[in-house]
Amino acid sequence: MSLLKKLAQAVLMLFIWGLAGGVFGAVFVSMRYMLGDLGFESWYPLLIGSCAAAMTTAALYSAMFVALVGAAAGVLASIAYLMLYLQVVDLAIITGVAAGAGLIAGLFFNRGPEANARAFGVTLTGLLAGAGAGLAISIVIALQLYAKPIDDMVVVAGVVALVGTLFQLNQHWMTRGFAGWPWTRLGGPLVAAWIAGVVGVGVWLMVGTTSAGLELDAGSSLKGLFEQIPTGSLGGAVGGAVTGLLLELLGFGLADEKHDI
Repeated sequence: MSLLKKLAQAVLMLFIWGLAGGVFGAVFVSMRYMLGDLGFESWYPLLIGSCAAAMTTAALYSAMFVALVGAAAGVLASIAYLMLYLQVVDLAIITGVAAGAGLIAGLFFNRGPEANARAFGVTLTGLLAGAGAGLAISIVIALQLYAKPIDDMVVVAGVVALVGTLFQLNQHWMTRGFAGWPWTRLGGPLVAAWIAGVVGVGVWLMVGTTSAGLELDAGSSLKGLFEQIPTGSLGGAVGGAVTGLLLELLGFGLADEKHDI
């Protein structure tokens, strides 16, 4: 391979991993803050946020067609819900409506058993990678190995690095292992429903009002969330790019990566 091709591949790798890390950081920070507002404490927001962000990013990264179908369905369903019930936007209802639309769209835009099994496999790999990274970071924070408070940007970068490494090391054997299993034929619709549900949560956050009484105002922690999303995205992008570069140097790069586009 010529020097120019190696350089182009390195730039492409940095861009893809940086973009994936930025998406992860935005979803992770949003889920973590939202769960905190809903009453979750201790390590639960970090772990659940890590799993949710990892599943979302894995679907966008390796099952792009299914993820785009789910995202489009989630946007359309959320807009329809807002048009009908703009005065009271309930988190559970808008998420359920969006997820239901994503499930139907996933069933309609079905690309066959192989694509469905792959979508399910990569998303489950993301879930396991997110759980492992979330637990690891939670333990590090709980043990207070570092005396000073850890900046959110550093936390996001660390979670992205762990998730990316675990995902890249395990996705091949997991996707091959699920190939041919009958129940994975619903993998594509289920992943589309998940992505659509995440879109519904995002719309709820932007609207800022629920029947549970969480309102977006000057004193709300949701305002702090919107201020933290750029920092989380930047931390995720840096963590993703650095991790991608290290994995490329170790031979776990994008050369043989398959993307469902």
